[in-house]
Amino acid sequence: MRPLAGFRQALRVSERKLLLAIGDVAMLTLGLLIVLAVRLRLPFEAATLARQASWFVLLTMSWTVAAMLTEAYDLRGAARPGLGVPRAAAAVLIADAIYLAIPYLTPHLLISRLTLVLFLGATLALVILWRMAYAAVLIQPSFRHPVVILGAGPSGREILDAIRRHGATEYLPLGLVDDDPTLTGQDVDGLSVLGRSHDLPAILRETGASEVIVALPSGAHAGGELSRALLDCHEQGVAVTMMHRLFETLTGQVPIEHAGRNLAVVLPIDQPIPVVFDMVKRALDVLFATGGLMLAAVVAPFAAMGGWIEDRGPLLFRQRRVGRGGREFDMLKFRTMVPDAEPNGPQWAEVGDPRVTRVGRVLRRLHLDELPQAWNILKGEMSLIGPRPERPEFVAALQAVIPFYRTRLSVRPGVTGWAQVNVEYGDSVDDALSKLRYDLYYIKHRSPTLELSILVRTLGHVLRARGR
Repeated sequence: MRPLAGFRQALRVSERKLLLAIGDVAMLTLGLLIVLAVRLRLPFEAATLARQASWFVLLTMSWTVAAMLTEAYDLRGAARPGLGVPRAAAAVLIADAIYLAIPYLTPHLLISRLTLVLFLGATLALVILWRMAYAAVLIQPSFRHPVVILGAGPSGREILDAIRRHGATEYLPLGLVDDDPTLTGQDVDGLSVLGRSHDLPAILRETGASEVIVALPSGAHAGGELSRALLDCHEQGVAVTMMHRLFETLTGQVPIEHAGRNLAVVLPIDQPIPVVFDMVKRALDVLFATGGLMLAAVVAPFAAMGGWIEDRGPLLFRQRRVGRGGREFDMLKFRTMVPDAEPNGPQWAEVGDPRVTRVGRVLRRLHLDELPQAWNILKGEMSLIGPRPERPEFVAALQAVIPFYRTRLSVRPGVTGWAQVNVEYGDSVDDALSKLRYDLYYIKHRSPTLELSILVRTLGHVLRARGR
C-alpha cells in the first residue's frame, strides 16, 4: 500500500529535533510549575512564567548541557524507547542536579526533602511520558518523509544506506529513478527503479513523494531534459535536495567520495567564517590552556613518579605533528608508552596496544595524557577544538590515497574534535577516511553551537572514561 498521495506534512530531521526539544522543555517547565504551585504556593499560571522568567531560562540551559552530555537528541535513539528513554532520564537527572546547584538565581527547592523529591519526580515523569509518546507516534509511516532518489549508482546507494542507518524513522524511500533503461523495473539494494528522469513528475504524483534526492554520479550535470523534470517537480511543490546536503544532515559527515571536483561539497565556500568567531575562539583557547597547564602541574608529579617506578622513562613525550597550513610542530603529551616504542619506524596505535604502560593506560583512559598540549595551544600551534594533528609520515601517505585530505590542514588542529566524539581511534587508511569525513563536516559547519556540542560531548567521554 503506497503512502497517501499529496501528503506533505512529514517532519524533516531538523523539525523532529526541534519538536523533541520543545516537548522536553515544555515538560520540564510544567514540572517546575507544579512544584512551585504545590510547595511554594506560587500561582500555576503564565504570570509565574513572566515574573520568574530567569528560573525557567536557567532550567532550559541546564537541560541543554545535560542533553548534549547524554546525546538525548540522537533521533535513532529517541525513536527506540529502550534507548531514548534512559538517555532522556539521565539528562533530566543531570539537568536537575545542575539546576539545584545554582544558588540565588533559581527557586529554593532544597527547603525540604519532599520538595526535592517532587521536583525530581515531576520533571523525570513528564519527560519520560513525552519521550514515550514521541517514540510511539512519530515513528509511524504517516509521519515519515516520503522520498524518491534520483540516481541508482554509487551516490544513490550511499544515500539510501545513510537513510536506512541514520534516518529510517524520518525518511521513507519509495524508489529510485535512473536514466539507464536496463535498470527500470529492477531492484537496487532492495529498492525498485521506478523509471527514468523524464518520468519524474508522473512518478511523484503516483507515489506521493514530497522530495527528490539528487544523487547523480560525481561530475555529472543535469542536462536539459533532467533540468526540466526537476523544475516540474519544484513547481509541484516537491523539494529538490542534493545528496551531499542530506548526507551531512543525517550523518554529520561530508561524503567526499561523491564530491568529484566540486569543492563546494567539501569547503565552506558560501559560508565564510566571521573574523569575530576566530577571535573569540582564540581567546577561549588561551583561557582553557591556562587552566589546562594548571591541571597538568597537579598531575605531573604523579605521572612522573608512576613512570619512574615502572620503567625509568621520561615524563613528557614529544612527537612531530602537522599543523595548520602544513607547518610541523612538536606536540607534547604525558608519556604513556614504553621508551623506544617504535623501533621499526612510525606505526598506528592499536586497541589494547601492548606498548602502553600501566600508568599510561590510566592516563589515557582519563584523557589526562593530553594535558601538556595546553602549551601547544598557548603557542598557537593547536586549538582546543579541531581535527586531531597527524604525523608527517601518515599525512604524506594519506594525501596520496584520500581525496581532499589536505583540506583538514586549513584550520588549527585540536585536542578534541568532531571526529573524536563520533568515532573511535583509527588505525588504518579506512579509519582515516571515516575521520576525514567528520573533520570536513566540522571545517564546513564551524559555529559556536557545534563547538559547544563538541566540548560538552568530550566532557561526557572524559566522565565515562572512554579514552584508550
